[in-house]
Amino acid sequence: MITETEPQAPVTETAAGGRTPRPRRLPRWAGPVAVLAILLTLPFSTVTVPGLFHGALNSPATLHLLAFCLVFGGLATSYDLLYGRVGLLSFGHALYFACGAYVAALLMRVLELPLVWAALVSVLAGTLLSLLLGAVALRVNGIAMAMVTLAFAQAGSILVSRDPGRTTGGEEGLSLNTAMVPDTLVGVTNTVNLYWVAVAYAAFATVVVWWLSASPVGRVWQGIRANEQRVAVLGVDPYPYKLAAFTVGGGLASLGGVVYLLVTGGVTPTITTAEFTLTLLVMVALGGAGSRWGALLGAGLYTYAEHRLRQLGGDSFSALPDWIAAPLSQPLFILGTLFVLMVFFFPGGLVALPERVRSALRDRRTTRE
Repeated sequence: MITETEPQAPVTETAAGGRTPRPRRLPRWAGPVAVLAILLTLPFSTVTVPGLFHGALNSPATLHLLAFCLVFGGLATSYDLLYGRVGLLSFGHALYFACGAYVAALLMRVLELPLVWAALVSVLAGTLLSLLLGAVALRVNGIAMAMVTLAFAQAGSILVSRDPGRTTGGEEGLSLNTAMVPDTLVGVTNTVNLYWVAVAYAAFATVVVWWLSASPVGRVWQGIRANEQRVAVLGVDPYPYKLAAFTVGGGLASLGGVVYLLVTGGVTPTITTAEFTLTLLVMVALGGAGSRWGALLGAGLYTYAEHRLRQLGGDSFSALPDWIAAPLSQPLFILGTLFVLMVFFFPGGLVALPERVRSALRDRRTTRE
């Protein structure tokens, strides 16, 4: 007769010949599920965090800021697919983000398409654009490829700013046609719904990047990042694999543009510039390129810090001499300085910081012994 028994914990042999149980490890999916559960339940929390947020966690202002952090977290994750997973330095990733936002805004304004159809068409347009431009840019490597993507980004930015046919709104941008958007996504009272949309986008982008990175295609990407010539010598053509990463990253970025349009209620040419792509590069490097949580963490902290520094403004440093108050009143100066210090002292990014601290503590204990 066979009876079921409870599973026993794994055991290891000790120096004395005994057997001690190994500590159980949580499954890999436990961490992401816990983070997602926390994010989804924040709108029901009335907890206040003085010094970090104004008001409770479920206040519209806090949820709007968190939605921004999540949108840029998902966008940075799509860029990390290129830079951190494959080693492609692109200066034109903002172009696909802007394509998603502008195409969706124009379709709802000019053709009066509902949000769902406008989103589908704009994501398809951004994906096709990244496929076409990537097919050209990836014919060269390294700095040459970066310069080609920069040229495409600058051309797109100029096109939007020139406002051809008075379609893009020029420097003023375009506002969201709320008549084509469900009422549940319009107004301050529905900020929680926009927050959940941002959570869904960040989760979707992260899952797609994780899944592809763990697939056989992802292993080829790792080989390309380590040594592209060796991959070619082994009989694998790197070009289609790089183009696939370029296309998927562009599609995820265009989807982020649609979510950004909903969260902000409009779009301006500031998201079309190459400087915006450089900001994504800073976010990824700050968190840790190619790591599991690096892009999300770096983008969230960068977006939050920039928002809070803009709130402080120049009045916070008025008591200081002019030569130091002037640069400190600029958020980009402070963020740039912090980024340089972070890269210099912690080159692995924020995700590598705990391990570096543990390693330093172990070395210190070993030195004392």
